[in-house]
Amino acid sequence: MSAQAAQDPTPGPAATMTTDPDGIGGLSKETISYGKHHRQQMDVWWTPDGMQRPGVFIIHGGWWSSGDKRGMTQITRSFADLGYTVFNINYRLSTHAAWPAQRTDALAAIAAARRHADRWAFDAKNYVVVGFSAGGHIAAAVGTFGNGMQGLKGVVGLSPIISPLRAYTDGAAATDLNKIRLRRAAVRLAGDCHPKGKCSRVWASMEVSWHASRKDAPMLTVHAQDEFVPPAQSALLKQSLGKLGVPVETVIMPGQSHSSALYREPGVAERVQAWIADRIG
Repeated sequence: MSAQAAQDPTPGPAATMTTDPDGIGGLSKETISYGKHHRQQMDVWWTPDGMQRPGVFIIHGGWWSSGDKRGMTQITRSFADLGYTVFNINYRLSTHAAWPAQRTDALAAIAAARRHADRWAFDAKNYVVVGFSAGGHIAAAVGTFGNGMQGLKGVVGLSPIISPLRAYTDGAAATDLNKIRLRRAAVRLAGDCHPKGKCSRVWASMEVSWHASRKDAPMLTVHAQDEFVPPAQSALLKQSLGKLGVPVETVIMPGQSHSSALYREPGVAERVQAWIADRIG
């Protein structure tokens, strides 16, 4: 992706600018391109009242190889209704490009939003990133990229895949079809190669906890006790960031719900929203 594409967001092929999209609430919505690939788009929801507002970036899941921001519309709207400027991101899938393209796209979307903060009444010094499943992996990878990111005050993962290597190992002996599928998806994300030899570097890059730094943002992760992305994934992150003094809170719910279904479990959305409010207001 060219630097110019990241600097100058433009309306996408199917872009819309809508004021008050559902007839209530005084919200505006715009779809813009932050890069040249057709997947490098995001929906922006904001309140055009002249006030700068904290930001929430939403990253959808889908095994890194599928899914779309459209599936996050209801959740995006719920955060916009709470008064945030919300960015609902699409990114290149593993069918388009191998890792780290997905992290690169998330970073580019954030950079474009921050450069043009006035356009969307966005406080570029005050935002969080929220990811679901594979999107939780991308969000957490943004959270441990470099030694902290300016303005990033927190990362939330719903069923986040913190360790593709752990998923790869778990899937090898699994009878659970979702664990087997996740192993295959991780291989695809790495460019159709297994974690050995020349491919070891890309797998290392995919491991969120291996990149922990002292200035990384606090994280909240949520898992169901018996889902196929187990709480043990987040335990790795809590251990690595905890050693550096970075808070990581993990919420474990009963049952098998995963990703957005887990978010809809009673009390989960409210807990996530309260955690975010504590960090960005």
